[in-house]
Amino acid sequence: MTTLFDVPADDLIEAVAAEIGDEIEEPEWAAYTKTGVGRELPPEQEDFWSIRAASLLRKVAVDGPIGVGRLREAYGDSKQGSTRYRTRPDVKSEASGKVIRTILQQLEEAGYVVNQSGGRSLSGEGRALLDRVAGEVMEELDRPDLERYA
Repeated sequence: MTTLFDVPADDLIEAVAAEIGDEIEEPEWAAYTKTGVGRELPPEQEDFWSIRAASLLRKVAVDGPIGVGRLREAYGDSKQGSTRYRTRPDVKSEASGKVIRTILQQLEEAGYVVNQSGGRSLSGEGRALLDRVAGEVMEELDRPDLERYA
């Protein structure tokens, strides 16, 4: 059986975003909101919301249970210390908690993520979705299935 660890992350995220695009809907305010303090403009991708949702779903699957605070650090930027002579080291800035929290709440409503006391973790339905899509991605990549050779 192919799992999410057997395929490249970028290919898996694109395929999952296409799969859950109709279940996760972008709020009206998302078109005008920056994704973090270190950003100057909002995202320009048309399907940003579904791609970020797929990325968060994979991140929760790999690192879960995980909270919004750690996800803000993971999706944050690196701001330069001083613009002219770079006299200070770079400073890490966190991502927007509202964007991450809203997407996680939508994933909970869809049944892919479960909210526990230690943070959010992947549900059985979410694991099944990621594994099924990973199998489809593996077939598209024309790579041999590892179980046949075991």
